[in-house]
Amino acid sequence: MFSRLREDIASIRERDPAARNSWEVLTCYPGLHAVIMHRWAKACWTAEMRWLGRFISHIARGLTGIEIHPGATIGRRVFIDHGFGVVIGETAVLGDDCTIYQGVTLGGTSLSKGAKRHPTLGRGVIVGAGAKVLGGFTVGDGAKVGSNAVVTKPVPAGATAVGNPARIVERNPVDARGQVAARMFAAYGVVPNGDDPLSQALHGLINQVAAQELQMEAMLAALKEAGIGCRRFDELSKFDAAQLNRLVD
Repeated sequence: MFSRLREDIASIRERDPAARNSWEVLTCYPGLHAVIMHRWAKACWTAEMRWLGRFISHIARGLTGIEIHPGATIGRRVFIDHGFGVVIGETAVLGDDCTIYQGVTLGGTSLSKGAKRHPTLGRGVIVGAGAKVLGGFTVGDGAKVGSNAVVTKPVPAGATAVGNPARIVERNPVDARGQVAARMFAAYGVVPNGDDPLSQALHGLINQVAAQELQMEAMLAALKEAGIGCRRFDELSKFDAAQLNRLVD
């Protein structure tokens, strides 16, 4: 028990620059308290003392603001940062080294008893503040879920999901050479240059239209020099690619 506790404290100090020492983490971090009490509740749940497990979970919820069903499975070195408003459902599974921020829901969309209703998070998954991961699917190892994203379908390993509904921003396969990069910590699931794929597509369309307009201008100029008159339609408005790109951003 104490070795697990030391391991948890060390992982929190590694991931949270505000953690000044181990005593502060042990006494002032509700995420750590919630995980410890969940282990007690889980032990009771596994031993068929279901009411006692639920009662311990209920007490932990009142003390920490974090609700973890005693049936949930939580791996090693899981860090719930700030944590207020976190809800983790009965059939949820969290792999080792996951990081969960405040306001996260790992919820279910099915009412079938005994079914896998809640998500499974792989190793090293980061779920940003306010994100909702809903359903019995898997979020792959090293994946990141941006703040306030609503995820309702699987996320590949090493990918980043943002938006409502969530879309895949980038996909970094986790291979032997890329394991270290995939494990790099990104607070709140924020990654550099993580533009929304929808905005990237719009930017591409705008730039393509701008390039076609330049080509048409060049063609009209060439025809005019060759003495070929072309009827020119009045422009309703000048196409301003820069302004449209700013609106998309």
